[in-house]
Amino acid sequence: MDNGGGSSEAAAQPLEWKFSQVFGERTAGEEVQEVDIISAIEFDKSGDHLATGDRGGRVVLFERTDTRDNGGQRRDLEMMDYSMSRHPEFRYKTEFQSHEPEFDYLKSLEIEEKINKIRWCQSANSALYLLSTNDKTIKLWKVQEKKVKKVFDWNVHPEKAAGNGPIFGSHVSAIPKSYMANGGCGERNFGCASNDSSFPPGGVSSLRLPVVVVTSQETNLVAGCRRIYAHAHDYHINSISNNSDGETFISADDLRINLWNLEISNQSFNIVDVKPANMEDLTEVITSAEFHPTHCNMLAYSSSKGSIRLIDMRQSALCDTHSKLFEEQEAPGTRSFFTEIIASISDIKFARNGRHILSRDYMTLKLWDINMDSGPVATFQVHEHLRPKLCDLYENDSIFDKFECCLSGDGGRVATGSYSNLFRVFGCSEGSAESTTLEASKNPMRRQVQTPSRPSRPLGSLSGVVRRVKGADNSALDANGNAFDFSMKLLHLAWHPSENSIACAASNSLYMYYA
Repeated sequence: MDNGGGSSEAAAQPLEWKFSQVFGERTAGEEVQEVDIISAIEFDKSGDHLATGDRGGRVVLFERTDTRDNGGQRRDLEMMDYSMSRHPEFRYKTEFQSHEPEFDYLKSLEIEEKINKIRWCQSANSALYLLSTNDKTIKLWKVQEKKVKKVFDWNVHPEKAAGNGPIFGSHVSAIPKSYMANGGCGERNFGCASNDSSFPPGGVSSLRLPVVVVTSQETNLVAGCRRIYAHAHDYHINSISNNSDGETFISADDLRINLWNLEISNQSFNIVDVKPANMEDLTEVITSAEFHPTHCNMLAYSSSKGSIRLIDMRQSALCDTHSKLFEEQEAPGTRSFFTEIIASISDIKFARNGRHILSRDYMTLKLWDINMDSGPVATFQVHEHLRPKLCDLYENDSIFDKFECCLSGDGGRVATGSYSNLFRVFGCSEGSAESTTLEASKNPMRRQVQTPSRPSRPLGSLSGVVRRVKGADNSALDANGNAFDFSMKLLHLAWHPSENSIACAASNSLYMYYA
Protein backbone atom coordinates (compact mmCIF):
# COMPACT_ATOMS: atom_id res chain seq x y z
CA MET A 1 0.00 0.00 0.00
CA ASP A 2 1.95 2.93 -1.31
CA ASN A 3 -0.75 5.55 -1.53
CA GLY A 4 0.18 7.08 1.80
CA GLY A 5 3.49 8.44 0.57
CA GLY A 6 6.04 5.81 1.66
CA SER A 7 8.04 3.81 -0.89
CA SER A 8 7.32 0.10 -1.07
CA GLU A 9 11.05 -0.69 -1.10
CA ALA A 10 11.60 1.07 2.22
CA ALA A 11 8.44 -0.34 3.72
CA ALA A 12 9.42 -3.88 2.79
CA GLN A 13 12.30 -3.77 5.27
CA PRO A 14 11.13 -4.88 8.73
CA LEU A 15 11.52 -2.21 11.37
CA GLU A 16 13.68 -2.74 14.43
CA TRP A 17 11.64 -1.54 17.38
CA LYS A 18 13.30 -0.08 20.47
CA PHE A 19 12.01 0.87 23.88
CA SER A 20 11.53 4.59 24.40
CA GLN A 21 9.66 5.34 27.62
CA VAL A 22 7.26 3.97 30.18
CA PHE A 23 4.88 5.86 32.43
CA GLY A 24 3.33 4.20 35.47
CA GLU A 25 5.51 1.11 35.36
CA ARG A 26 4.50 -1.56 37.84
CA THR A 27 6.97 -3.00 40.29
CA ALA A 28 7.11 -6.77 40.74
CA GLY A 29 4.12 -7.98 42.72
CA GLU A 30 2.43 -4.57 42.77
CA GLU A 31 -1.34 -4.78 42.74
CA VAL A 32 -3.02 -2.62 40.13
CA GLN A 33 -6.08 -0.65 41.13
CA GLU A 34 -9.04 -1.05 38.78
CA VAL A 35 -9.44 2.72 38.39
CA ASP A 36 -5.84 3.08 37.15
CA ILE A 37 -6.19 0.74 34.15
CA ILE A 38 -5.84 2.68 30.88
CA SER A 39 -8.93 2.47 28.66
CA ALA A 40 -8.16 4.91 25.80
CA ILE A 41 -5.10 6.30 23.95
CA GLU A 42 -4.97 8.99 21.27
CA PHE A 43 -2.28 11.13 19.56
CA ASP A 44 -3.26 14.55 18.29
CA LYS A 45 -2.79 15.37 14.60
CA SER A 46 0.65 16.91 15.11
CA GLY A 47 1.87 14.03 17.23
CA ASP A 48 3.18 16.48 19.83
CA HIS A 49 0.53 15.57 22.38
CA LEU A 50 -0.79 12.26 23.65
CA ALA A 51 -3.89 11.69 25.76
CA THR A 52 -4.86 8.65 27.80
CA GLY A 53 -8.06 7.92 29.66
CA ASP A 54 -8.56 5.39 32.44
CA ARG A 55 -11.33 3.51 34.17
CA GLY A 56 -11.35 6.06 36.97
CA GLY A 57 -12.63 8.76 34.59
CA ARG A 58 -9.34 10.65 34.43
CA VAL A 59 -7.66 12.05 31.32
CA VAL A 60 -3.87 12.37 31.41
CA LEU A 61 -2.02 14.50 28.85
CA PHE A 62 1.59 14.10 27.73
CA GLU A 63 3.57 16.48 25.54
CA ARG A 64 6.58 15.87 23.37
CA THR A 65 9.82 17.43 24.57
CA ASP A 66 12.58 16.35 22.16
CA THR A 67 11.40 18.56 19.28
CA ARG A 68 11.18 21.56 21.59
CA ASP A 69 14.63 20.91 23.02
CA ASN A 70 16.21 20.75 19.57
CA GLY A 71 15.52 24.48 19.28
CA GLY A 72 14.81 25.05 15.62
CA GLN A 73 12.98 24.04 12.52
CA ARG A 74 13.93 20.88 10.67
CA ARG A 75 15.46 22.86 7.80
CA ASP A 76 17.70 24.74 10.23
CA LEU A 77 18.79 21.50 11.86
CA GLU A 78 19.64 19.96 8.51
CA MET A 79 21.68 23.03 7.57
CA MET A 80 23.57 22.60 10.83
CA ASP A 81 24.17 18.94 9.95
CA TYR A 82 22.38 18.06 13.16
CA SER A 83 21.96 14.37 13.75
CA MET A 84 18.27 13.55 14.27
CA SER A 85 19.10 10.40 16.15
CA ARG A 86 17.18 11.17 19.32
CA HIS A 87 14.08 9.10 19.81
CA PRO A 88 10.70 10.73 20.59
CA GLU A 89 10.42 11.77 24.22
CA PHE A 90 7.28 12.75 26.05
CA ARG A 91 6.71 14.18 29.48
CA TYR A 92 3.71 14.34 31.76
CA LYS A 93 1.78 17.56 31.11
CA THR A 94 -1.35 17.51 33.24
CA GLU A 95 -4.37 15.46 34.20
CA PHE A 96 -7.98 16.16 35.11
CA GLN A 97 -11.08 14.33 36.22
CA SER A 98 -13.24 14.08 33.11
CA HIS A 99 -16.15 11.92 34.32
CA GLU A 100 -17.60 10.92 37.67
CA PRO A 101 -19.71 7.85 38.45
CA GLU A 102 -23.43 8.55 38.02
CA PHE A 103 -26.69 6.80 38.61
CA ASP A 104 -29.68 6.76 36.26
CA TYR A 105 -32.64 6.73 38.61
CA LEU A 106 -35.18 6.19 35.86
CA LYS A 107 -33.50 3.00 34.69
CA SER A 108 -31.90 2.05 38.03
CA LEU A 109 -28.60 1.87 36.20
CA GLU A 110 -25.10 2.74 37.36
CA ILE A 111 -23.06 4.73 34.85
CA GLU A 112 -19.34 4.05 35.09
CA GLU A 113 -16.84 6.87 34.97
CA LYS A 114 -14.58 4.83 32.65
CA ILE A 115 -13.32 6.76 29.61
CA ASN A 116 -14.32 4.84 26.47
CA LYS A 117 -12.81 7.10 23.80
CA ILE A 118 -10.77 10.28 23.45
CA ARG A 119 -10.58 12.39 20.30
CA TRP A 120 -8.53 15.55 19.76
CA CYS A 121 -10.18 18.61 18.23
CA GLN A 122 -8.56 21.51 16.39
CA SER A 123 -6.49 23.64 18.72
CA ALA A 124 -6.84 27.41 18.85
CA ASN A 125 -4.83 30.19 20.53
CA SER A 126 -2.36 27.69 22.02
CA ALA A 127 -5.22 25.97 23.86
CA LEU A 128 -5.85 22.25 23.44
CA TYR A 129 -9.34 20.88 22.85
CA LEU A 130 -10.43 17.27 23.16
CA LEU A 131 -13.56 15.17 23.42
CA SER A 132 -13.90 12.42 26.00
CA THR A 133 -16.80 10.06 26.60
CA ASN A 134 -17.95 7.42 29.02
CA ASP A 135 -20.95 5.16 28.39
CA LYS A 136 -23.50 7.99 28.26
CA THR A 137 -21.99 11.47 28.30
CA ILE A 138 -19.56 13.24 25.97
CA LYS A 139 -17.60 16.28 27.15
CA LEU A 140 -15.56 18.91 25.32
CA TRP A 141 -12.51 20.01 27.28
CA LYS A 142 -10.27 23.02 26.87
CA VAL A 143 -6.77 22.84 28.34
CA GLN A 144 -4.73 26.03 28.41
CA GLU A 145 -1.91 27.68 30.29
CA LYS A 146 -2.82 30.58 32.53
CA LYS A 147 -0.36 32.92 34.22
CA VAL A 148 -0.28 32.64 37.97
CA LYS A 149 -1.60 35.78 39.70
CA LYS A 150 -0.78 36.56 43.30
CA VAL A 151 -1.87 39.19 45.83
CA PHE A 152 0.88 41.79 45.60
CA ASP A 153 -0.41 44.59 47.79
CA TRP A 154 -3.47 46.28 49.24
CA ASN A 155 -5.02 49.43 47.84
CA VAL A 156 -5.21 51.01 51.33
CA HIS A 157 -2.61 50.55 54.02
CA PRO A 158 -3.80 50.27 57.63
CA GLU A 159 -1.80 53.32 58.83
CA LYS A 160 -3.19 55.51 56.07
CA ALA A 161 -6.75 54.36 56.60
CA ALA A 162 -6.68 54.75 60.39
CA GLY A 163 -7.87 58.35 60.30
CA ASN A 164 -10.72 57.61 57.93
CA GLY A 165 -12.67 55.30 60.19
CA PRO A 166 -12.69 51.62 60.95
CA ILE A 167 -11.33 49.21 58.37
CA PHE A 168 -13.46 46.32 57.17
CA GLY A 169 -12.58 43.32 59.24
CA SER A 170 -11.03 45.39 62.06
CA HIS A 171 -12.28 45.36 65.65
CA VAL A 172 -15.56 47.13 66.19
CA SER A 173 -16.54 47.95 69.77
CA ALA A 174 -19.61 46.17 70.98
CA ILE A 175 -21.99 49.12 71.54
CA PRO A 176 -25.43 48.22 72.82
CA LYS A 177 -27.93 48.56 70.01
CA SER A 178 -31.59 49.43 70.13
CA TYR A 179 -33.57 46.83 68.30
CA MET A 180 -36.94 47.38 66.64
CA ALA A 181 -39.73 44.99 65.82
CA ASN A 182 -39.12 42.27 63.26
CA GLY A 183 -35.42 42.22 64.04
CA GLY A 184 -34.61 45.67 62.72
CA CYS A 185 -31.66 47.60 64.10
CA GLY A 186 -32.18 51.18 65.07
CA GLU A 187 -28.51 52.14 64.91
CA ARG A 188 -26.42 51.34 61.87
CA ASN A 189 -22.71 50.68 62.29
CA PHE A 190 -20.98 51.35 58.99
CA GLY A 191 -17.88 49.49 60.10
CA CYS A 192 -19.77 46.18 60.15
CA ALA A 193 -20.19 43.80 57.31
CA SER A 194 -23.78 43.96 56.13
CA ASN A 195 -25.84 42.22 53.50
CA ASP A 196 -27.54 45.43 52.37
CA SER A 197 -26.03 48.07 50.12
CA SER A 198 -26.22 51.10 52.45
CA PHE A 199 -23.15 53.35 52.64
CA PRO A 200 -22.26 56.17 55.01
CA PRO A 201 -22.47 59.76 53.76
CA GLY A 202 -19.46 60.55 51.59
CA GLY A 203 -18.72 56.92 50.81
CA VAL A 204 -16.28 54.44 52.35
CA SER A 205 -12.72 55.63 51.89
CA SER A 206 -11.15 52.81 53.86
CA LEU A 207 -12.29 49.71 51.97
CA ARG A 208 -9.26 47.45 51.63
CA LEU A 209 -9.04 45.58 48.32
CA PRO A 210 -6.25 43.21 47.24
CA VAL A 211 -4.08 44.26 44.31
CA VAL A 212 -3.63 41.13 42.18
CA VAL A 213 -0.74 41.15 39.70
CA VAL A 214 1.31 38.68 37.68
CA THR A 215 4.51 38.49 39.68
CA SER A 216 6.41 36.00 37.50
CA GLN A 217 6.33 33.97 34.32
CA GLU A 218 4.95 30.98 36.23
CA THR A 219 1.95 29.35 34.55
CA ASN A 220 -0.62 26.78 35.52
CA LEU A 221 -2.39 24.35 33.20
CA VAL A 222 -6.13 24.66 33.63
CA ALA A 223 -8.68 22.21 32.18
CA GLY A 224 -12.20 23.49 31.76
CA CYS A 225 -15.27 21.69 30.48
CA ARG A 226 -16.75 23.78 27.66
CA ARG A 227 -19.67 21.58 26.55
CA ILE A 228 -21.55 18.53 27.82
CA TYR A 229 -23.36 16.42 25.23
CA ALA A 230 -25.75 14.20 27.16
CA HIS A 231 -29.11 12.38 27.06
CA ALA A 232 -28.81 11.29 23.43
CA HIS A 233 -27.94 7.58 23.79
CA ASP A 234 -30.03 4.80 25.28
CA TYR A 235 -27.17 2.33 24.92
CA HIS A 236 -23.47 2.50 25.72
CA ILE A 237 -21.41 4.84 23.54
CA ASN A 238 -18.67 2.85 21.78
CA SER A 239 -17.28 5.48 19.39
CA ILE A 240 -16.81 9.18 18.83
CA SER A 241 -15.17 10.66 15.74
CA ASN A 242 -14.38 14.21 14.63
CA ASN A 243 -15.35 15.40 11.19
CA SER A 244 -12.80 16.95 8.85
CA ASP A 245 -14.92 20.12 8.71
CA GLY A 246 -13.81 20.92 12.26
CA GLU A 247 -17.38 21.73 13.31
CA THR A 248 -19.17 18.42 13.81
CA PHE A 249 -18.59 14.97 15.27
CA ILE A 250 -20.47 11.68 15.58
CA SER A 251 -21.18 9.45 18.53
CA ALA A 252 -22.26 5.83 18.15
CA ASP A 253 -23.88 3.30 20.43
CA ASP A 254 -25.12 -0.22 19.72
CA LEU A 255 -28.10 0.88 17.63
CA ARG A 256 -27.72 4.53 16.66
CA ILE A 257 -25.23 7.07 15.34
CA ASN A 258 -25.82 10.73 16.19
CA LEU A 259 -24.36 13.82 14.53
CA TRP A 260 -23.44 16.76 16.77
CA ASN A 261 -22.28 20.32 16.26
CA LEU A 262 -19.43 21.14 18.63
CA GLU A 263 -21.07 24.44 19.56
CA ILE A 264 -24.53 22.98 20.25
CA SER A 265 -24.78 20.61 23.18
CA ASN A 266 -28.55 20.31 23.57
CA GLN A 267 -29.37 18.97 20.11
CA SER A 268 -28.12 16.15 17.91
CA PHE A 269 -29.33 14.54 14.70
CA ASN A 270 -29.84 10.80 14.41
CA ILE A 271 -28.26 9.75 11.10
CA VAL A 272 -28.14 5.96 11.50
CA ASP A 273 -30.73 3.85 13.31
CA VAL A 274 -30.59 0.07 13.09
CA LYS A 275 -33.11 -0.56 15.86
CA PRO A 276 -35.89 -2.84 14.53
CA ALA A 277 -39.56 -2.28 15.35
CA ASN A 278 -39.47 -5.49 17.33
CA MET A 279 -36.28 -6.01 19.35
CA GLU A 280 -36.66 -9.77 18.88
CA ASP A 281 -35.75 -9.19 15.24
CA LEU A 282 -32.40 -7.63 16.16
CA THR A 283 -29.57 -9.54 14.46
CA GLU A 284 -26.59 -7.17 14.61
CA VAL A 285 -25.38 -4.08 16.44
CA ILE A 286 -23.02 -1.20 15.66
CA THR A 287 -19.55 -1.79 17.10
CA SER A 288 -17.47 1.14 15.81
CA ALA A 289 -17.87 4.27 13.68
CA GLU A 290 -15.37 6.64 12.08
CA PHE A 291 -15.53 9.71 9.85
CA HIS A 292 -13.59 9.78 6.59
CA PRO A 293 -10.37 11.78 7.18
CA THR A 294 -10.93 14.21 4.27
CA HIS A 295 -14.52 13.86 2.97
CA CYS A 296 -16.83 15.45 5.53
CA ASN A 297 -19.92 13.75 4.07
CA MET A 298 -18.63 10.18 4.38
CA LEU A 299 -18.34 7.87 7.36
CA ALA A 300 -18.01 4.15 7.97
CA TYR A 301 -19.38 1.94 10.70
CA SER A 302 -18.83 -1.71 11.53
CA SER A 303 -21.19 -4.32 12.87
CA SER A 304 -21.16 -7.42 15.05
CA LYS A 305 -21.63 -9.54 11.92
CA GLY A 306 -18.24 -8.57 10.54
CA SER A 307 -19.43 -6.10 7.91
CA ILE A 308 -18.45 -2.48 7.29
CA ARG A 309 -20.88 0.01 5.76
CA LEU A 310 -19.80 3.18 4.04
CA ILE A 311 -22.49 5.87 4.04
CA ASP A 312 -22.85 9.25 2.35
CA MET A 313 -24.73 11.83 4.39
CA ARG A 314 -25.67 13.71 1.22
CA GLN A 315 -28.06 10.93 0.20
CA SER A 316 -30.65 11.52 2.94
CA ALA A 317 -31.08 12.93 6.41
CA LEU A 318 -31.47 9.41 7.87
CA CYS A 319 -28.87 7.17 6.27
CA ASP A 320 -30.97 4.00 6.16
CA THR A 321 -29.09 2.70 3.13
CA HIS A 322 -25.36 2.39 2.65
CA SER A 323 -23.39 3.37 -0.42
CA LYS A 324 -20.99 0.43 -0.05
CA LEU A 325 -20.89 -2.77 1.97
CA PHE A 326 -17.63 -4.52 2.83
CA GLU A 327 -17.81 -8.09 4.09
CA GLU A 328 -16.00 -11.35 3.54
CA GLN A 329 -18.01 -14.42 2.70
CA GLU A 330 -17.25 -17.33 4.99
CA ALA A 331 -15.85 -20.47 3.46
CA PRO A 332 -18.43 -23.26 3.15
CA GLY A 333 -18.25 -25.88 5.86
CA THR A 334 -16.34 -23.67 8.32
CA ARG A 335 -19.30 -22.35 10.31
CA SER A 336 -19.38 -23.14 14.02
CA PHE A 337 -20.95 -21.87 17.23
CA PHE A 338 -18.17 -19.25 17.52
CA THR A 339 -18.25 -18.03 13.92
CA GLU A 340 -20.42 -14.95 14.53
CA ILE A 341 -18.72 -14.10 17.82
CA ILE A 342 -15.21 -13.98 16.39
CA ALA A 343 -16.43 -12.23 13.23
CA SER A 344 -17.61 -9.21 15.24
CA ILE A 345 -15.48 -6.17 14.40
CA SER A 346 -14.19 -4.39 17.49
CA ASP A 347 -12.49 -1.42 15.81
CA ILE A 348 -12.09 0.30 12.44
CA LYS A 349 -9.66 2.99 11.35
CA PHE A 350 -9.32 4.93 8.10
CA ALA A 351 -5.87 5.25 6.59
CA ARG A 352 -4.66 8.84 6.56
CA ASN A 353 -5.29 9.17 2.83
CA GLY A 354 -8.84 7.80 3.19
CA ARG A 355 -8.34 5.09 0.58
CA HIS A 356 -8.21 2.12 2.95
CA ILE A 357 -10.02 0.95 6.08
CA LEU A 358 -8.39 -1.27 8.69
CA SER A 359 -10.68 -3.50 10.76
CA ARG A 360 -9.99 -5.76 13.72
CA ASP A 361 -12.06 -8.80 14.61
CA TYR A 362 -11.13 -11.30 17.30
CA MET A 363 -8.75 -13.40 15.21
CA THR A 364 -7.56 -11.15 12.40
CA LEU A 365 -6.76 -7.72 11.02
CA LYS A 366 -8.28 -6.96 7.63
CA LEU A 367 -7.35 -4.18 5.22
CA TRP A 368 -10.08 -2.97 2.85
CA ASP A 369 -9.90 -0.79 -0.24
CA ILE A 370 -12.97 1.48 -0.33
CA ASN A 371 -12.99 1.14 -4.12
CA MET A 372 -13.18 -2.67 -3.96
CA ASP A 373 -16.01 -4.27 -2.01
CA SER A 374 -15.40 -7.85 -3.14
CA GLY A 375 -13.25 -8.64 -0.12
CA PRO A 376 -10.27 -7.42 1.93
CA VAL A 377 -7.05 -6.71 0.09
CA ALA A 378 -5.06 -8.21 2.98
CA THR A 379 -5.76 -10.39 6.00
CA PHE A 380 -3.33 -10.67 8.89
CA GLN A 381 -3.63 -13.55 11.36
CA VAL A 382 -3.10 -12.15 14.86
CA HIS A 383 -3.38 -15.28 17.01
CA GLU A 384 -4.70 -18.04 14.79
CA HIS A 385 -3.24 -20.72 17.08
CA LEU A 386 -5.89 -19.84 19.68
CA ARG A 387 -8.65 -21.28 17.48
CA PRO A 388 -8.55 -24.69 19.24
CA LYS A 389 -9.08 -22.87 22.56
CA LEU A 390 -12.16 -20.87 21.55
CA CYS A 391 -14.32 -22.89 23.92
CA ASP A 392 -12.10 -21.96 26.88
CA LEU A 393 -11.98 -18.34 25.71
CA TYR A 394 -15.77 -18.33 25.59
CA GLU A 395 -16.02 -19.71 29.11
CA ASN A 396 -13.81 -16.99 30.61
CA ASP A 397 -15.34 -14.24 28.40
CA SER A 398 -12.00 -13.46 26.74
CA ILE A 399 -13.59 -14.10 23.35
CA PHE A 400 -15.52 -10.84 23.84
CA ASP A 401 -12.38 -8.71 24.34
CA LYS A 402 -12.34 -5.67 22.07
CA PHE A 403 -8.89 -5.08 20.60
CA GLU A 404 -8.11 -1.81 18.85
CA CYS A 405 -6.01 -1.36 15.71
CA CYS A 406 -3.96 1.43 14.14
CA LEU A 407 -2.10 2.34 10.95
CA SER A 408 1.18 4.14 10.43
CA GLY A 409 1.03 7.65 9.03
CA ASP A 410 2.24 6.54 5.59
CA GLY A 411 -0.16 3.58 5.55
CA GLY A 412 2.69 1.09 5.12
CA ARG A 413 2.16 -0.80 8.38
CA VAL A 414 -0.61 -1.81 10.74
CA ALA A 415 -0.59 -2.84 14.39
CA THR A 416 -2.89 -4.40 16.96
CA GLY A 417 -2.71 -5.97 20.42
CA SER A 418 -2.96 -9.49 21.76
CA TYR A 419 -2.63 -11.36 25.06
CA SER A 420 0.33 -11.55 27.45
CA ASN A 421 0.84 -7.83 26.75
CA LEU A 422 1.96 -8.62 23.20
CA PHE A 423 1.25 -6.57 20.11
CA ARG A 424 1.76 -7.35 16.43
CA VAL A 425 3.11 -5.12 13.64
CA PHE A 426 2.51 -6.13 10.01
CA GLY A 427 3.76 -4.63 6.78
CA CYS A 428 1.01 -4.03 4.24
CA SER A 429 3.04 -2.49 1.41
CA GLU A 430 3.23 -4.41 -1.83
CA GLY A 431 5.70 -7.25 -1.46
CA SER A 432 6.09 -6.89 2.30
CA ALA A 433 6.03 -10.00 4.49
CA GLU A 434 6.82 -8.12 7.70
CA SER A 435 5.32 -9.75 10.77
CA THR A 436 6.71 -8.70 14.13
CA THR A 437 5.61 -9.71 17.63
CA LEU A 438 6.56 -7.32 20.41
CA GLU A 439 6.04 -7.31 24.14
CA ALA A 440 4.97 -4.27 26.14
CA SER A 441 8.07 -4.20 28.34
CA LYS A 442 11.47 -2.55 28.39
CA ASN A 443 12.72 -5.37 26.15
CA PRO A 444 10.10 -5.42 23.37
CA MET A 445 11.98 -7.89 21.14
CA ARG A 446 12.10 -10.57 23.82
CA ARG A 447 9.15 -12.37 22.24
CA GLN A 448 10.30 -11.67 18.69
CA VAL A 449 9.04 -14.27 16.23
CA GLN A 450 10.99 -14.99 13.09
CA THR A 451 9.19 -15.06 9.78
CA PRO A 452 8.39 -18.67 8.88
CA SER A 453 10.91 -20.28 6.58
CA ARG A 454 8.35 -21.78 4.22
CA PRO A 455 7.84 -19.74 1.03
CA SER A 456 5.02 -17.27 1.31
CA ARG A 457 2.21 -17.00 -1.17
CA PRO A 458 2.89 -14.45 -3.94
CA LEU A 459 1.26 -11.13 -3.16
CA GLY A 460 -1.11 -9.79 -5.75
CA SER A 461 -1.70 -6.24 -6.85
CA LEU A 462 -3.85 -4.15 -4.53
CA SER A 463 -5.98 -2.97 -7.42
CA GLY A 464 -7.74 -6.21 -8.13
CA VAL A 465 -6.38 -9.29 -6.40
CA VAL A 466 -7.34 -10.25 -2.88
CA ARG A 467 -4.16 -11.19 -1.05
CA ARG A 468 -3.48 -12.61 2.38
CA VAL A 469 -0.53 -12.13 4.66
CA LYS A 470 -0.14 -14.81 7.31
CA GLY A 471 1.42 -13.68 10.56
CA ALA A 472 2.30 -17.19 11.65
CA ASP A 473 3.25 -16.64 15.26
CA ASN A 474 2.69 -20.19 16.55
CA SER A 475 6.34 -21.06 16.11
CA ALA A 476 7.20 -19.28 19.37
CA LEU A 477 4.24 -20.60 21.35
CA ASP A 478 2.84 -24.05 21.80
CA ALA A 479 -0.04 -25.09 19.58
CA ASN A 480 -2.57 -24.72 22.41
CA GLY A 481 -1.46 -21.19 23.26
CA ASN A 482 -0.65 -22.11 26.86
CA ALA A 483 2.08 -19.50 27.01
CA PHE A 484 -0.52 -16.76 26.76
CA ASP A 485 -1.75 -14.99 29.90
CA PHE A 486 -5.33 -14.02 29.10
CA SER A 487 -5.52 -11.66 32.07
CA MET A 488 -2.78 -9.49 30.50
CA LYS A 489 -4.42 -8.12 27.39
CA LEU A 490 -3.13 -5.23 25.30
CA LEU A 491 -6.35 -3.69 24.03
CA HIS A 492 -5.37 -0.07 23.35
CA LEU A 493 -2.57 1.33 21.19
CA ALA A 494 -1.94 4.29 18.88
CA TRP A 495 0.54 5.02 16.09
CA HIS A 496 2.22 8.43 15.86
CA PRO A 497 0.73 10.31 12.86
CA SER A 498 4.06 11.06 11.17
CA GLU A 499 6.74 8.84 12.72
CA ASN A 500 7.30 5.17 13.45
CA SER A 501 6.40 5.45 17.09
CA ILE A 502 3.76 3.43 18.96
CA ALA A 503 2.14 4.07 22.33
CA CYS A 504 0.39 1.13 23.95
CA ALA A 505 -1.34 0.44 27.25
CA ALA A 506 -0.52 -2.59 29.39
CA SER A 507 -2.87 -2.41 32.35
CA ASN A 508 -1.99 0.87 34.12
CA SER A 509 1.33 1.35 32.30
CA LEU A 510 1.89 3.39 29.15
CA TYR A 511 4.74 2.04 27.00
CA MET A 512 6.25 3.90 24.04
CA TYR A 513 8.43 2.45 21.28
CA TYR A 514 10.17 3.82 18.21
CA ALA A 515 11.85 2.40 15.11
